[in-house]
Amino acid sequence: MQQRLIHIDPTLDESLQSQIRNKLVEGILVGSFALGSRLPSSRKLAEQIGVARNTVVLVYQTLIDEGYIVSRERSGIFVNEKIHQGWVHHAATPHVYPSSQHSLNHRFKGSLHTTNHTACPADWQRYAYPFIDGKFDASLYPVKEWREANQQANTTREINQWSKLQGLGDDPMLLEQLRTKVLPRRGIQATTNEILITVGTQQALHLVSELLVDNSVTVAVEEPGYPEMRELMQHLGANLLYQPVDDNGMVVNEQLNNCHIVYTTPSHQTPTSVTMSMTRRHELLAKAQQHDLLIIEDDFEFESNFLRQPHPALRSLDSENRVIYISCLSKVLASGIQIGFVVADSSVINELKKLRKMTMRNPPLNNQRAVAYFLSLGHYDAYMMHLHKIFFERWLTLREALNTYLPNCIDTGPIQGGTAYWITGPKQLDGENLREKAADLGILIEPVKRYFANTQHPENCFRMGITSIPNDKIREGVNKLANLIHQLSADHEETLSTAKGKLLSNEALQLLLPGAKLECQMVYGVPCTIELLPNGQMLGQTGGIGAETDVGHWWIDNGMYWRKWKLWSYGETKGFYVILDGQQMKWFDQHYSFVRQLELLNNSLNLDQQ
Repeated sequence: MQQRLIHIDPTLDESLQSQIRNKLVEGILVGSFALGSRLPSSRKLAEQIGVARNTVVLVYQTLIDEGYIVSRERSGIFVNEKIHQGWVHHAATPHVYPSSQHSLNHRFKGSLHTTNHTACPADWQRYAYPFIDGKFDASLYPVKEWREANQQANTTREINQWSKLQGLGDDPMLLEQLRTKVLPRRGIQATTNEILITVGTQQALHLVSELLVDNSVTVAVEEPGYPEMRELMQHLGANLLYQPVDDNGMVVNEQLNNCHIVYTTPSHQTPTSVTMSMTRRHELLAKAQQHDLLIIEDDFEFESNFLRQPHPALRSLDSENRVIYISCLSKVLASGIQIGFVVADSSVINELKKLRKMTMRNPPLNNQRAVAYFLSLGHYDAYMMHLHKIFFERWLTLREALNTYLPNCIDTGPIQGGTAYWITGPKQLDGENLREKAADLGILIEPVKRYFANTQHPENCFRMGITSIPNDKIREGVNKLANLIHQLSADHEETLSTAKGKLLSNEALQLLLPGAKLECQMVYGVPCTIELLPNGQMLGQTGGIGAETDVGHWWIDNGMYWRKWKLWSYGETKGFYVILDGQQMKWFDQHYSFVRQLELLNNSLNLDQQ
């Protein structure tokens, strides 16, 4: 039986034609198919690997056109003997260098001392519940629309146009599209000579830092904050001031008075996702004017505000040209559209162009033109509307799951959007231990140590993102994580037998609950009131932005309070033992584990005799 020449896998996404071509090319280049050797006819090869003959014919024709094989009349198909022409023929044996004697480390003048803590493992896709921000499933990518934009950008006429721009600057079509389609969404007006195109946000940050920072400059950065920017500042020798973050964004106080530059992420602060309030934005701009500061505004995630309209960018509020604005197109598009941009005074842009020229004249012009068409054809706006809908659904699903399964155990803070939650767990929780044990269960959460410059940082915090996990996996993943957190915190949690207060009997519950009004805090920082009407109906309402209401019914049975919402808590029937401690009501589940603490707002009964 004749041995197969190549093996293909029909289950792969790669087409059969592509697999056959790649296998043949690999065999020719590594010498498996000797130069001048004859290959099977298209019919024989098709029979060997079980594909249609036309598929092999098309592959052979492609390889003939590319020069890998030649067709000789009445003789057959042969490997081209000239395929290695021009190669260096030197069969040297691999060198084995002593690791210590010839180390080049002592010659490194610009090496970076970066953190070893990463957001997730490289094989994150194999985990069942990847709550990792900034990673994306391929199903979100606008393949059809991006392909159309590329086709438009690569017609003969377009190639002639954009190829003439090489070395002359950025694509004027893309500059115009950014100026008219993207920047106005942030309230920013700019001319094309006030915009610089970069290969993503990171290059933009690097260029701006190279221009403005040395060891004589003091830079204020957020704490916790974006680690790559902190490391870049350290690499350039800057004096760093670590400015705290609260519920309104970076704190603006007298500590900023002696700074030269402030770096901030106001739309959704990295890593807490807090949005800088309008009051805080005006305070920061006033501080910059008073003390002659420059502001680097990293606006990487402005398109994911879910509960209200985005605040205007600092750059749009700046009347003194003190803000250098940096942003990019959607992070989901980064793998195919690695485009960022800087908006600043034209004098700044001119200097940045000089610096960029030292490493690359400009980002690839074919990519720039394709992005320009992606914007001009309306694909970007439509895609962002679609992405916004998907991420909003996931964001709400994660919030609801956290509030259902970890109601009195964690706090996410009052955020308005973004693609990740910064979560503070029980005081005794070891976040790193939780991350490791969660990964064993197929759950990926993000450690937060790398976001802190100081060694003193909270150990009970972690992040959960929504960009990489399908909506239908979120609830299940949070439920499993909640069970793990309860296991790890069991020694420090109150139980039904150890809790302070009085366990209420059936009779006491019947006296206390009809007409009662309860208040608790949602995990995302807003109050929730629950009214237990005497007729068994139940009314619930949350406060804050995007207030919610729900209805349900409640009853008492076998010494437990039972309730069932129409929408909240997934409409599940739940029963709780109730302990009353003054005005505080504590709920425990059927396994006697602590669930939630509420405040009884209208308790005037004396239950001491019950």
